[in-house]
Amino acid sequence: MVGTHGTSEAKRLVGHQAETDVELVPDARGRTNRPEPGCPVEVALAAISGRWATLVLRELMHGPCSFGELRARLPSLTAKVLTDRLGELVAQGLVVKDRLPGFPVRTSYRLTAAGMELRPLLIALYDAGSRVLAALPPHD
Repeated sequence: MVGTHGTSEAKRLVGHQAETDVELVPDARGRTNRPEPGCPVEVALAAISGRWATLVLRELMHGPCSFGELRARLPSLTAKVLTDRLGELVAQGLVVKDRLPGFPVRTSYRLTAAGMELRPLLIALYDAGSRVLAALPPHD
């Protein structure tokens, strides 16, 4: 019964997290008692945090865009907030700012491979949000 003892020992070592769904916490990086910068869930949440970040990412998932194109696609987004979001996404390594040849100097923004990894997350969040909204009691 080595397998049974090993399972019991593993449960004892992780304490209250023994019942954790392996799909939710597949490795030790997620077995924390508080948010940690190396936790993959925290990394993903940081990538999409901030007002407008998900919408900027969504637009860039269609392909590279100039600053002006992003402003046109998201007309309620101020230039300052767009500048801030793009700067944060570039700093996180999710977006690249390319200088295009010619005069005047033009720039284009595109997602990195890491930025494209967020696509399934955004789709799952949209789907989950739709289901949560459908389950809410109707407003009066």
